[in-house]
Amino acid sequence: MTPEVERAARRLVEGGLVAFPTETVYGLGADAENKAAVHRIYEAKGRPSNHPVIVHVAPDAGLSYWASSVPPAAEALVRAFWPGPLTLILPRAAGIDATVSGGQASIGLRCPSHPVAQALLRRFSELKGGQGGVAAPSANKFGQVSPTQAAHVRHEFPELDDSALLVLEGGASEVGIESTILDLSRLESGVGPVLLRPGHISADALAEVIGQMPALPDAAAPRVSGSLKAHYAPRTPLMVVKCGQITTVMAEAADRGERLAMVVFEPPPESLRQAAKPDAGSSVHWRVCPSDSQAYAQQLYALLRELDDGSYDCIVLEQPPQTAAWQAVNDRLGRAAAAFQP
Repeated sequence: MTPEVERAARRLVEGGLVAFPTETVYGLGADAENKAAVHRIYEAKGRPSNHPVIVHVAPDAGLSYWASSVPPAAEALVRAFWPGPLTLILPRAAGIDATVSGGQASIGLRCPSHPVAQALLRRFSELKGGQGGVAAPSANKFGQVSPTQAAHVRHEFPELDDSALLVLEGGASEVGIESTILDLSRLESGVGPVLLRPGHISADALAEVIGQMPALPDAAAPRVSGSLKAHYAPRTPLMVVKCGQITTVMAEAADRGERLAMVVFEPPPESLRQAAKPDAGSSVHWRVCPSDSQAYAQQLYALLRELDDGSYDCIVLEQPPQTAAWQAVNDRLGRAAAAFQP
């Protein structure tokens, strides 16, 4: 264990905030059982108090401490995917305050695989007597693009110095988008499992373990992180268009004299490169993205943050394939674009 991890674990025990790396995105963490500390997360992010956060636990954590019941399906999924990018929604134990759940009777639990996160969670749990958990949504302002590098976190919270927010370094996040969220909190009432947020672990992979395909979210599903219609959005207007619409979008932007950032899967032909009208003040900055869904996801948020700082009038992304492999990416892009729709 490094001195930085020791310092961070003690900061959590003292009720402070710690941003730490996970394999998905960087999290903004606080002691999950310290109401005042959890409120600091909400205050720093500008997050509504009824929007739950995920509790991160060490690999050897006892789930029955956090959940009033742990069904066999949850135990099987833990064996298959933890540590890893899977969050399970379970019935919240009576002794766990509802602050982390946005006032709901459920709780979200996850065990991240990033070595820095694991070291932090293990040490924090030791300092707490063996059952510590860290409440941690993504380390960004509410609704904005999640951070996948420590520098993103510092850029997101310039008002918080080291005494207010300790940031642990851990390199770039390997997965790059938030965890899969599966609701198992209503099995006793005959509902579920329900896939509340797609992620790196697919519905098919979950079904292989639990023997049934998760259902789509229903009206009574628990509120969870990242489930709002508009989320994961840069500050620059963003739109997702089909390949055949790119020329039209460029022409309309040229008529308005706008600068576009255009993210596509193939290098554009010279005819498209020449279609902008620099004399009218318009231009197109082209970026070619990976055609592999996992590589795309890993780079997505860093790319959006880079383009957000580029003074463009609009960020335009070519629509990815509408296949199961791209479900999580399409979910994030759809919510990001929804933030700019009337």
